[in-house]
Parts: sequence; C-alpha cells; structure tokens
Amino acid sequence: MPLLHRADVVDGAVALLDAEGLDGLTTRKLGASLNIDGSALYRHFPNKEALLDAIADRLVEGVDDALPEAPWDEQLAVLAGRLRETLLRHRDGARVVAGTYVTGPNTLLVKKIIFEVLQRAGFRPERAGWIAFALAHYVLGHTIDEQAQAELAASKAWKAKLTDMVDQTEDAYVAAAVAATFDADPAERFSYGLRAFLHGIRRELDEPATPGAAGRR
Repeated sequence: MPLLHRADVVDGAVALLDAEGLDGLTTRKLGASLNIDGSALYRHFPNKEALLDAIADRLVEGVDDALPEAPWDEQLAVLAGRLRETLLRHRDGARVVAGTYVTGPNTLLVKKIIFEVLQRAGFRPERAGWIAFALAHYVLGHTIDEQAQAELAASKAWKAKLTDMVDQTEDAYVAAAVAATFDADPAERFSYGLRAFLHGIRRELDEPATPGAAGRR
C-alpha cells in the first residue's frame, strides 16, 4: 500500500471532485482512485467533513495574491472576481466552499486581505464582518447557481427548463425579465450584481452619521 501524505489525499480528492462532482465524492471512491483502503484516509482526516474543509481551503488558493494599487472597492471587486474564477475551475467548487467555515491557511489569508481592505477604507470591525459575509454570500450564491446551470446545459436539459420557466410565467414583463436574465452571459450578470453591491457599500461609507447609527459603519 503506497504511503500517501495529506497533500496527496487532497490532490486526489480535488481530481475526484472534478470527475464525479460533490455528490460522487466518497471515501470509498477516493480510496480506490488512490489505490488505498478507504479507512486509510482517516489517518489524515478524521471524517469526511474534515476532508471537505481541506478541499475547500485548497480551492481558494491564490485568491489572496497581491492586489493592484486601487481604491478599496475596486480591490474588493478583484477579490470577488478571483474567488468566482477559482471556484469555476472545479466542478461544484462553490458548493464545496459554501458553509464550510474553514480555518485553513489559504482561507485565513483571503479573510485577512479582505479585512485589511475594509479597515483601510474606514469601516468599523463589526460592520466589516457583515460586509465580508455578504460579499462571500453573493459570490458563492451566484457561482453555485452558475455551475448548476452549466451542468444542466451540459446534459442538454437547460434549454427545456428555461423554456418552461418562461412559458409558465403569465405576466409578459416577468417572462421577458426571466428570459433576459438566463440568456445573459453569467460573467456579465456577476459583474452587474457586484457593482450594485459595492455601490450600496460605498453609499453607507459616504453617508454622514445619523442619530442612532452608532456602530453601523
């Protein structure tokens, strides 16, 4: 039986994720792909949750690369774009990362750089946490939906689903909105939503404090 290091197991798990998707990522299949007994994986990871945490941390590697010299909101846009792009490189990447609350080195570095950007912008710590959380939710939610749509498109099921969504909408305005939304380039939708999000955050930072607003920024 080959001696595998923790990094080798994570490499194999990422490869299996790309091939089988999150639902097909099992310890049995991973052990078979690595030519080891599935129980041997527990030498490195006590349970599947710990393995998924390690995969999630691996997937965000590189998101914390040096940022361009730019205003804080442009830097956040760069970080959000990097996160989306790196998650899209791996099948179900966003599903793996969502809700893991990882404390791995790559994830901690990403969090650190986001909070450094928000601190330089002048946000109070408690508000910076909310902003970082909301930004992560936007990126993950958009990317989960984007990857699900891509899976449906690959199986030739997306066109029928979109047609059904439009046909089942009685209101012409809503039907047109649905068609325009899902016919659009996902990258353009992402950029639009990100600009709208950051516009709201800029407004909050720029507005003067009002009575009862202490601690909001």
